[in-house]
Amino acid sequence: MGIKRRHWAGTAAPLALALLAATGCTSTSDTPAEPSGRPSASGAPSTSVARVCAKPAAGPASAPAGAVTVDPAVVGDLAAKTRSSPPNTTFWLRPGKHTLEADRYAQIIPKDGDSYLGAPGAVLDGRKTNQYAFSGAARNVTIRYLTVEGFVAPQDEGVVNHESADGWVIEHATIQNNSGAGLMAGARQQVRASCLRGNGQYGMNAYKAGAPLTGLVLEGNEIAANNTDDWERRKPGCGCTGGVKFWAVNGADIRGNWVHDNHGTGLWADTDNNDFLIENNVLEANDGAALIYETSYNAVVRNNTILRNNWVEGRKYADRGDTFPYPAVYVSESGGEPRIKARTDKIEISRNVLENNWSGITLWENADRFCNSPANTSSGVCTLLVPKPDRCARPAIAAAPLYADCRWKTQRVDIHDNRFVLDTSVVKCTEKCDRMAVLANYGTYPDWSPYQGEKVAEAITLKQNNRWHDNVYVGPWKFVAHDPSRVLDFGQWQATPYQQDTGSTLAPRAGG
Repeated sequence: MGIKRRHWAGTAAPLALALLAATGCTSTSDTPAEPSGRPSASGAPSTSVARVCAKPAAGPASAPAGAVTVDPAVVGDLAAKTRSSPPNTTFWLRPGKHTLEADRYAQIIPKDGDSYLGAPGAVLDGRKTNQYAFSGAARNVTIRYLTVEGFVAPQDEGVVNHESADGWVIEHATIQNNSGAGLMAGARQQVRASCLRGNGQYGMNAYKAGAPLTGLVLEGNEIAANNTDDWERRKPGCGCTGGVKFWAVNGADIRGNWVHDNHGTGLWADTDNNDFLIENNVLEANDGAALIYETSYNAVVRNNTILRNNWVEGRKYADRGDTFPYPAVYVSESGGEPRIKARTDKIEISRNVLENNWSGITLWENADRFCNSPANTSSGVCTLLVPKPDRCARPAIAAAPLYADCRWKTQRVDIHDNRFVLDTSVVKCTEKCDRMAVLANYGTYPDWSPYQGEKVAEAITLKQNNRWHDNVYVGPWKFVAHDPSRVLDFGQWQATPYQQDTGSTLAPRAGG
């Protein structure tokens, strides 16, 4: 009765383990992968694409008044002058290649309010020796017009803002060809008009230990060709790759970015995120899904152009005979929750164009994954409605309120006014790339689970206010409800008991 295993399991690594500084994994390439994607929008809205990697904005050609000048000919000059200067100092890096001492822990440790400006051609190079570029707990640090490359941060750690300090502003920067994550994130961090390209694991890892990360802004960035070290191959099922990964972020605005050609998922929000606005982005030609929103809450996804995603991973699973509907947009154990404060009380996916992706949108809920279940890959973490995992235990979990509150539920998802285009001659597929789905598995585990059997599948399909309506479908779309074996045509999808896509249209033979 349906699938009995979890697909695309997230990872608990950043949430369950300390970020260790001793693993020392390095990138396998000295140059970022050349992006193959080009923004194309047949039938798509007019979208301004953030093409910042090919031609970065130039910084100031001379030192601003009062700035400390940094000499690339002096090894470690930037770190030394940062140590000897007071807080709120502006540093201007001359053109050329700036380096640190030849020690893997040599790094710049800013003070509160410090600002780093790169002249045209200023590069901070880790020479495949230094693990971190900028670290420490200083707040309100600014980095502009600077290229940071060649650092070898370990898995799950980041090169810039290594300690996830608060209030950092990263603008017109190029962070490329590093191991680990190019950039970590702290509360109220703003990343604008920057190139996050060719990093070994993530372009950015938005994770802060000990507290939710609030008020994050990503605007007008190009996030391309990350996960060059192929971590899903090194650690199968780790869920630890992609353009950007978000963990326990409460409030994020992700606007006007071009997220393309990443070796995995483009944008992945995983575990107790809330209050996301994802709008006016181009998500294109990522090997995996364009967007995964997993075990999280309350989001608006609108006016995005989503092109040619999931060709690699979707085809891989289809070729293995897997019947799960791997999509371009994957909502996994996530939904709207009015009791959690946000700008919306649902997940609203509207006015997007999805063209020639491997399948469309899948709403999924794993019956065996809940707080305190051994099947929960985010081990030690509970829902935002239950502060302590040990509360989700028998006998209390079998009754209200814990029966509902111990689950990350895919509920209150409103999918409307989108355009879904599929031309199988472009995607080069004959089956399994044409799915829209709402489903769950047959609950079996653990033996004390109150969610066994078809309870969750019935709930996500018929009882949790998940609705498609007023969409346009072009191409040979099929629809999956309840479990992977129920593949429906458009009429069955619209009919009782599912009653989906009221007001929508389907043109099955129109191609692209």
